[in-house]
Amino acid sequence: MSDRAGCRTPATLWDGYPLRSARLRLRPAETADLDALVPLLDDPEVSRFTARIPSPCRRADLDSFLAGAEANRRARRGAALVLERISDGAPIGGIGFDPGPDGQPDLGCWIARAEWGRGYATEAARRLLRALFQDLGFARVTAWAHRDNLASQRVLARLGLRDQGEAVQPMPARGGTAPVRRFALDRATWAAAHAARPQVLVAAAALVDGDGRVLMTTRPPGKSMAGLWEFPGGKVAPGETPEQALVRELEEELGIDATESCLAPLAFASHDYDSFHLLMPLYVLRVWRGSPQPREGQSLRWVRAARLGDLPMPPADIPLVALLREWV
Repeated sequence: MSDRAGCRTPATLWDGYPLRSARLRLRPAETADLDALVPLLDDPEVSRFTARIPSPCRRADLDSFLAGAEANRRARRGAALVLERISDGAPIGGIGFDPGPDGQPDLGCWIARAEWGRGYATEAARRLLRALFQDLGFARVTAWAHRDNLASQRVLARLGLRDQGEAVQPMPARGGTAPVRRFALDRATWAAAHAARPQVLVAAAALVDGDGRVLMTTRPPGKSMAGLWEFPGGKVAPGETPEQALVRELEEELGIDATESCLAPLAFASHDYDSFHLLMPLYVLRVWRGSPQPREGQSLRWVRAARLGDLPMPPADIPLVALLREWV
């Protein structure tokens, strides 16, 4: 077998392969995205601390930027990614990297003003850092933030990048230079922090009715990934087995009475969410007492197995859909 065959060589950003985080899809920007991005970027509050976003920002500016970004990606030098919200497919920002002075990636990110304060920049950057260090094998990542942009400096510190002090940064779109603080993170430091992230055990159930439909629920407001559709279930508490936790969670979330003997193990998900690693066994349940009711503010929907893939889901749930479709 060739070294590049099958799963031996994962697809990467160089191949145009999108990245997924808990709430976002990070994918290479395309010409079809530009009309939606212009009004987000044509905002002085978004552009004022950036080096390359002009103000005002016009479609022609993005056409030129995209051509350069695509040339960089094909040459395996950099990438420009659109941040697309999984729940509704809306673009909410961008993230990317160019080669720094030492050839290692220099990160940049922007978020639409309406989405500030929701943690999207941190989430997207965590996912991109993993791709740069783990998939592409870079040794070091740098970034900078304008001296007055304290919010971006906090994000970089939260990601583990260390403050390297003040510098002067060329700002082509601003017509000069600006004082900035530079930050850096090496692969060994990132790997140590990544290895220390917690592992979370969650049990989930695919409730299947007499017509072969599967019950899906949305994640309630206020929780991570709110609004995405998932298999009902929840965290396994200390001292519980996954089956015990699932019986408890189904009663708390849906008001139904299930017994452990009716839970048929089907598959499991093992997914890296960057800030934690999720391990989730999935059980099939065909017999229970009571009618499922939304007790935690979630929405419920009975879905044909063939249509489960139409729902926006957390990344960990998605691989389970194909397995369930074959089984139901």
